[in-house]
Amino acid sequence: MAIDPEFEETYTETERHEEHRIWTPDGEEPSEEMQGIHGTHVAVDFDICIADGACLEDCPVDVFEWVDTPGHPESEIKADPTYEDQCIDCMLCVDVCPVDAIDVDPSRAGRI
Repeated sequence: MAIDPEFEETYTETERHEEHRIWTPDGEEPSEEMQGIHGTHVAVDFDICIADGACLEDCPVDVFEWVDTPGHPESEIKADPTYEDQCIDCMLCVDVCPVDAIDVDPSRAGRI
C-alpha cells in the first residue's frame, strides 16, 4: 500500500520531529508499531518505509537522513525528511522508493 497523497486531509498533525511535522491516522500518538507520516512537502510514511536507502543515495540535495525506529515491524531505521525545506522537487526519491512510501508535492512547499 502506498503513502496516502491526501494525508493532510485524512491524517492529523500530532507532533513535530526535528523541523518537520508528524501526521497520524485518527490523531493517535506515534508508537513503536505506528510511526505515521513524517514531513509535509516531502512526506515519508514510516509505517511503509523498509529502509532500503535508495532515496538517501539518489537525493541530489540530501533531504534525508537515517533515524532509529527500534521495534518497528518494517525496519528499525527510517529515511527521515529532515531537510525537506531544501527539496528541489526532482522526484527522484519518489521514483526510486520500492514501496511507494514517499510523496513530494510542490504545492505543499513552505508548509513544513
